[in-house]
Amino acid sequence: MTAGAELLTVPEVMARLKISRSAVYDLIRSRQLASLTLGRARRIPAHALAELITTRLEQEAA
Repeated sequence: MTAGAELLTVPEVMARLKISRSAVYDLIRSRQLASLTLGRARRIPAHALAELITTRLEQEAA
């Protein structure tokens, strides 16, 4: 991860993907969406969200 990489909150990811909180945590738990914990806060790098979307699009096209 580069310095200055955007870190998203779970609610921000929920809004961008239009999915529930539990669906976001399911993606994190299944390691489909990378995340990190800072103290008690869970953060998702924006590039990890972009990778998830790209991977899913490629799977759908195959």
